[in-house]
Amino acid sequence: MELLSQDYLYSFGFRWLHILVGITWIGLLYYFNLVQVPGLAAYGDEGKARNITIDKIARRALWWFRWAALATLATGLLITGQKDYWNNFMNGSASGNGHDVAISVGMVLGILMAANVWMIIWKNQKIVLANVVNVLGGGEANADAPTAGRKALLASRQNVIFSVSMLFFMVGSAHFYSGAFGDATSSNARMFFTIALVITALLQLNSIGIFGGIKAGNKMLWMYESHKNALITSGVLWLVLWILSEVLLGK
Repeated sequence: MELLSQDYLYSFGFRWLHILVGITWIGLLYYFNLVQVPGLAAYGDEGKARNITIDKIARRALWWFRWAALATLATGLLITGQKDYWNNFMNGSASGNGHDVAISVGMVLGILMAANVWMIIWKNQKIVLANVVNVLGGGEANADAPTAGRKALLASRQNVIFSVSMLFFMVGSAHFYSGAFGDATSSNARMFFTIALVITALLQLNSIGIFGGIKAGNKMLWMYESHKNALITSGVLWLVLWILSEVLLGK
């Protein structure tokens, strides 16, 4: 069975699974941000209906969401286990420095997004879900639930912002950067990676409230206050990283 041989299992099999579970993960990320959150906001004062929706629908969606994120991360790491994957990485490898730096940027964004899912979004959504069950059962609302929901929302919107660039560099590593910038120097590749890393870190720190807290009204959080703002910011981030890659890797 050729598919299960080491050559094809790593180079194709795990890539196929990576794409399959990745579609599930990112699809649900967009569902939450483009459909569910705006939809729940439209419930207005219908608190009970909103809570039922969260309990019956969001809970199920979050299950698939978090495990798809973990599966995407796991299959991605398995891909890197193929023979010679790291040989001369970003130092004149067979795939070229353009490929190596592009996949590296995609990896960093993807790993950070998965970390956001499990360490921020799910951690805080558990508080929200428990509060919903308690309120539906006639109990008092948890005063910490709104803050938990806010933290989860900011991390989710940050993942939307990261997702466009993550997908661009993941796909572009083999289908754009390996050809267009295969001859990029190692120093320029590392410079681009470092700049991308700094930009990513600043955005991530902003989303967890390092620069002024997480309360609404903080101008630094403009990009997270609506799904439209997040989409605009995702486009700006992609544009900045793409132009930087063209300038630095094309030298």
